[in-house]
Parts: sequence; structure tokens; C-alpha cells
Amino acid sequence: MKEVLPREVLICTIARLLDGVRHVAVGASSPMPAAGAMLLRALKEKMGAPAVRISVLGSVEHNFFTNGSTELFDCAGQGRIDAFFLGGGQIDGRGNVNLVGAGDYPRSSVRWPGSFGAAYLYFVVQRVILFREEHTPRVFVDKVDFVSAPGVSDDGVYRTGGPYALLTGKALFRFDRTRPGFALESVHPGHDFAEVRQATGFEFAHGERPPQTELPDASTLALLRGRVLDELSETYPEFAAQMRQDLGRARPA
Repeated sequence: MKEVLPREVLICTIARLLDGVRHVAVGASSPMPAAGAMLLRALKEKMGAPAVRISVLGSVEHNFFTNGSTELFDCAGQGRIDAFFLGGGQIDGRGNVNLVGAGDYPRSSVRWPGSFGAAYLYFVVQRVILFREEHTPRVFVDKVDFVSAPGVSDDGVYRTGGPYALLTGKALFRFDRTRPGFALESVHPGHDFAEVRQATGFEFAHGERPPQTELPDASTLALLRGRVLDELSETYPEFAAQMRQDLGRARPA
């Protein structure tokens, strides 16, 4: 068995974070969230558990929507999507996401694609997983420069959705809506607490010795490296090919 790649740790962690959902939606340009959802589906089928429905925008084979984001928003508003993923150019300790740009809005020095439906989905999807592979102080800031989607709302605001967890290339955080804020759950192999703290621009709760992120077992890796990469190739052929190349260079565990 080849050594576990860092991106395999992320994909398998995503699958664990999704455990218990009935329907997960994945936006465009999200190969690792898509792979995590496909892995969960494969694991449930192997166990004989109830099926997990996946909607990967941009996919023909793994998307039952026929009218793109319109049906996605309708489905989410009806409470029929249990999990979704959001990234951001900036994310702060209250779970606020900035998809517009860095600097003083509207004269932002750096511009990003825009908020699109992020705020709406953040309010109506119960389990929103924030995902950003890059873990640096320029991404994880004390306070975002522009709030595209708020992590929490004022008292009296009706809201069924919000941040559930934050997964990065270095660590996994859970979000506590009662504080509100993040708590460090685990640190990925190859990284340590000091590195995570230095790379994070906001304060977060943590234990004295945060554990290492759980590694996948051999059977889970076999599913990921076989069936899941095959399924992922339909929507993300370059990413799947790169994963296979990386595995070819990996050393035996």
C-alpha cells in the first residue's frame, strides 16, 4: 500500500464530515469536496447503508439537476440539501466568508469572482463545510474585508444553516455557534500546533495537545484510489490524473 497523500487525508476527512447526510451538493471547481462526497457514497453502498445522493454542479453523470443553480437554490430552500461547501478569499474566526476582494470595498486592491449565492446557501443549508486548502494568515484573517456570507446572525433572524466545520491543508476545526467561533479538532500529519497557530489570523479554542487527524484505513484508500478516482474523472479529469501521478511517485507505507 502506498503512503497516504496529504490530499487523500483531506478527501477522507470530508467523507467523515459528511457522514449522516442524505443529499450533498458540491459547487463548481471543487474536486476534493466532490471526491469526499463520492467516497462517502461508495462507503455507504459497501456497508449496505441507505444511499447518499450527490449533486456535483458541472457534472453530467453525478448531477440530477437539469437547470443548474436554479434547482440547487430551490432544493436548498426546501431543506432538501443537507450539506454544501464554501471557500473564500478570506475567512475569519466568526465564520464570515469574503468572496469579493481584499482591501476597502468598493476600492478593493484585489478582486475575486463574487458572492453569487453564497449568503443564501449559508442561511439554508444546515451543514456548510468551509474548505480551503491554503492555510495562511492572508486567508484566515481576524476580520474579513467584506462579508459575502455571514457565519452567524443577530438574535431574531431566522436561519436554519451555517458553518459546521473548517477544513484546511493543515488542520480541521469545528464551529461552535453558541460562542461563536472555531475550535481546533485535529492537526494533519506533517504539521503541528505551533505551525497552525502561526498560520491562522484569528483566535480559536484548542486543547492542550490537539490530536492528529485520523488516517484512512486500507479499504477506504482502495475505494478512493479506484472507484472514486474513476468517477471523479468524468468531471475533473486533470485532478484525477494528477492524483494518480502523485500516487505513482509515492513510497510504500
